[in-house]
Amino acid sequence: GACVVALGPYTAGIFGNNAGLAASFRDASIMTGERVWELPMDDERLKKKIRSEVADVVNSGGRYGGAITAAMFLREFVGEGIKWLHVDIAGVDSSDEEYGYYRKGATGFGVRTCLEWLSKYESR
Repeated sequence: GACVVALGPYTAGIFGNNAGLAASFRDASIMTGERVWELPMDDERLKKKIRSEVADVVNSGGRYGGAITAAMFLREFVGEGIKWLHVDIAGVDSSDEEYGYYRKGATGFGVRTCLEWLSKYESR
């Protein structure tokens, strides 16, 4: 839910560690009409929110910056040197109205963008 609060019900948040990867995914999203927006993960103050006295890391950093701290949590499990991208589809995964090729209910948001991105990536 935190991402839908930040971006609304029609735009997914993307997070990652590689600007080129994020840009190519954003380009694919433009081709498919599935809106995405990159959010930052460079705030050390938010990073402190996922630290714990009883565990290495916690999966929720509190009320503020929730989508960012959730992505920071995921980042903890990615190996060094691995490019990665997280698409936060909370809020865009279902719709209460028809729009374009979307019907009411589950949207399948991101599938078209992933396929578009993969087709371009494979062609390189």
